[in-house]
Amino acid sequence: MDKKKLNLILHPVRLRILTTLSGREMTAQQVAKVLPDVAVATLYRHMSALQEGDLLRVVSERQIRGTVEKTYAIHEASFLNLSEDDLANATKDDHMRFFSTFVVSLLAEFATYLQSNDDIDFVRDGVGYHTVALHMSDEELGEFSQQLGELLKQYQKPADGRKRRQLSTIFLPTQDQE
Repeated sequence: MDKKKLNLILHPVRLRILTTLSGREMTAQQVAKVLPDVAVATLYRHMSALQEGDLLRVVSERQIRGTVEKTYAIHEASFLNLSEDDLANATKDDHMRFFSTFVVSLLAEFATYLQSNDDIDFVRDGVGYHTVALHMSDEELGEFSQQLGELLKQYQKPADGRKRRQLSTIFLPTQDQE
């Protein structure tokens, strides 16, 4: 991935916009409703930068009272995940920046959920966060990651009766290796 696109993605607001648009087509107004903590002018500025960087595309336009309303979609979803080459060529500082951006975007999504209404119910809403220690060989981890990826694919398309949910994963080796 080129550095220009990487720098566009690695901004907490832009990452949240891309996450919001993942698998969907939305207007800026619809994105603003999902990200109420982002000022409208800021949102438009970041969406414009993403479009100029060829990360967002306009899928339709319609005339509304003298202005044009654009509907956006992600230009190509593959850029949302860093490739093995991207990761192998990144410095420690790059990795810290990648991870910090990831964590900040998660915090912002969680804060938006908590502020979404006064009737927060983790059980009803299916909200959870967990840490689980797994004991796997490198080969088993590779197999697990592949199987998990295959499992997740079947739930990434909208369908009747489905609610949009976000799953984030982090694999880290622990320091207490036996």
